[in-house]
Amino acid sequence: MSQVRKSEGGAEGGWLKRQIALLEGHRASREEARAAGGLRGQKARSSAERLLTRTTSGAIYAVVTLACVFFGPLTTALLVAAESWLCCSEFFRICRMGGRMPNESLGLVFALLFPAAAYLSGIVACALAVLLLLAACACWYVFAPRANVADVAVTAFGPLYTSLAFSSVILTRCIDPGMTGALVTLGVMLSIWANDAFAYFVGSAIGSHKLAPRISPNKSVEGFVGGLVGSVLVWVLLGIFVLTSLPLPVVALFGLVVGVVGVVGDLFESRLKRGAGVKDSGNVIPGHGGLLDRSDSMLFGSTAALFLLVLGGVL
Repeated sequence: MSQVRKSEGGAEGGWLKRQIALLEGHRASREEARAAGGLRGQKARSSAERLLTRTTSGAIYAVVTLACVFFGPLTTALLVAAESWLCCSEFFRICRMGGRMPNESLGLVFALLFPAAAYLSGIVACALAVLLLLAACACWYVFAPRANVADVAVTAFGPLYTSLAFSSVILTRCIDPGMTGALVTLGVMLSIWANDAFAYFVGSAIGSHKLAPRISPNKSVEGFVGGLVGSVLVWVLLGIFVLTSLPLPVVALFGLVVGVVGVVGDLFESRLKRGAGVKDSGNVIPGHGGLLDRSDSMLFGSTAALFLLVLGGVL
């Protein structure tokens, strides 16, 4: 009888040890997953934190931008000058990562000069600033033996791509110092933001055909079409309530063109980063990356809108 009890006790002890070993193994595997952030709860919490960070920083950016636009041309010019300087700095960072050595001091000076010229004297002053930039880059190339033509090219292109293009927002705002100018400028900016937002949600929901897989794998044809719908909707509302002198089909066409050009600007900046092997242009906006990442569509889209408004007789 004692031997039977001993054998039963040994069996129970062996089973208990096996269960403890299994629990310890399971706990060890979860510790590895926990250290790597792979647990389901950790993933959900991380996603929620990223969404909250992205939403909060995006809301702050939007509120500051809208406030400056509504206050008047001067505050708009100051905001654009600061953003142009940051975008140009981030562009030069990408160039350095790609092996180029731009003259950052020269480029950043003109990044501030273009918004000032747009605010003070308009398009004519901007054209003069372009001439001064090209002359300054030419002098640097002539008198600096180590400078090569590629470095000169990116030095000139930096402020043209970022600051001069961004100055189109100032030129649009200056059409009227009051509410009309603010609403037109706001409409242009909202159409570009709507393009990005609609493209993201439509692409996330039904996107299956890649738009430019080698440059931006997350963009889809369906998202591209959805973004254009968002841009056109904002421009139609702008035509109904503000740009009443323009026929609605013309305003809708403006929205379509601005949407397409904005996507081109987005893809262009993505191509720049991919060529340099960087993910973000910077980290100035939490959850969004750099300011150039946030403004890539705006640079091209607002410039296209400026020319369309000039052609339409609004400016």
